[in-house]
Amino acid sequence: MTAISNTRIGSLDFVKGLAMVIMALDHVRDYFHAAANLFDPGDPALSALPIFFTRWITHFCAPAFSFLAGTSAFLIGRRKTKQQLSLFLLKRGTWLVIIEFTVVNFAWYFDIGFSTVGLMVIWSLGISMICLAALIHLPKRVLLVFCLVLIFGHNLLDYITIHGNILWSILHQQHDYPLGNGRILHIVYPLIPWMAIMGMGYYFGSYYNSSVLPRKRRKDFNFIGLAAILLFLILRFSNLYGEPKLFIQYESFSQNIISFLDTTKYPPSLLFVLMTLGIAFILIANTESAKGKFVQFISTFGRVPFFYYIIHLYLIHFVAMIAAQFSGAGWQKMILPTWDLRGYGFSLTVVYLVWVAVIVLLYPLCKWFDSYKQEHKEKWWLGYL
Repeated sequence: MTAISNTRIGSLDFVKGLAMVIMALDHVRDYFHAAANLFDPGDPALSALPIFFTRWITHFCAPAFSFLAGTSAFLIGRRKTKQQLSLFLLKRGTWLVIIEFTVVNFAWYFDIGFSTVGLMVIWSLGISMICLAALIHLPKRVLLVFCLVLIFGHNLLDYITIHGNILWSILHQQHDYPLGNGRILHIVYPLIPWMAIMGMGYYFGSYYNSSVLPRKRRKDFNFIGLAAILLFLILRFSNLYGEPKLFIQYESFSQNIISFLDTTKYPPSLLFVLMTLGIAFILIANTESAKGKFVQFISTFGRVPFFYYIIHLYLIHFVAMIAAQFSGAGWQKMILPTWDLRGYGFSLTVVYLVWVAVIVLLYPLCKWFDSYKQEHKEKWWLGYL
C-alpha cells in the first residue's frame, strides 16, 4: 500500500489546534471563574446556560486529541517498521507519564511538596500510547473490534465497584488514594476507554493512505460523525444505556438542555464519546481543504500541542496568581496543596477576556517553536515535544 506524501495534513492540525485553544478556556475557568469551585456547571439546579456551555464545549478537546494522537501514530508509522513504531510509542508514552507526575502536576498546583498527585490527561495519553505500542500489532479488524467493544461496552463496568483497589481505579473508577504524609493520589482519567479512543484514531489513520480518495474519506467521516450523534440522541432520549447520569425532565427549557447534554467525562461514558467524537469526525471531514488566516492561526497550536499545553498551564496559573494578589485574596491563594479556591474569582466575562489574552500571548511563541521544529527535523528530541 502506497502512503501519501509526508506533508502535514491540514485538517488534523486544525482540529488539534481547535481542541488546544478551546481547552484553554476550561483551564482559565478553573482558575478565574468565581463559581468554578462552588458547583458543577452541569448541575441543572444550580447552573445556567452560559456557564454550562462554557464547560460543555471543552468536552470536545480530550476525546478529539486522544483520537488524533492515534491517527498521528499511524502517520508516523508510515516511515517506521512496526517494531520501531512500538518502541517510539513506548518511549513517548513513558515520557508523558513522567511529565505528568512532575512538570504538569507542579503547573496545576504550584505546590513544591506535591501534596496532590493528579493522574490527568497527559497521564491518560501516555498510558494509552504504551498500550497502543502493543495494539498496533493486531490485525486491523481485530483492533477495530477491540476498540469498539471497550467504547460501547465499558459502561457495563459501572455496576462493579471495588473499594480500595487502586488498579481498578486506574482502569475504570475515578477515586482518590492517600499516599501517606498527607499526600493524595487523585485519579482523574481512568484508562478505559481512553486507550480505545486512541486505538480508533490509529485505525482511521489508514484513511490517509493514497489508496483512499479524499471524497471517500469526507463521505465516510461525515457518515460516522452523523451516525454517532444520531445514536447519542436516541440513547439519551431513551435513557436506555451508556450514561450513568439519566436525562431528567425539568420545568424550564434551560434546565432540560443542561440535563440532556450533561454526560459523564470521568471516565467518558459511551454517550460522552458519541457526542464528542461525532463532532470531531464531522470537523475532520469538512476542514481538509480549509484555508485562510484563521485556519493558519488555529493550526499553529495544533502543530505544537505538547509545547503549547505545558506553557499554557504555567501562564494561566501565573496570571491567576497576579489576579489573586490584586483582588485582595493574596497570591498565596494559588498555592494549592488541595484544590480550594472558594471565596475568590471573577465573572464569566473576565474568564473569556483572560482566555483570549492567553491565546494571543501564546501564538507568537508557538509559531516560533513550530518554525524551529520544521527547520530542525534532524533533532530527534523534538519528536518528544
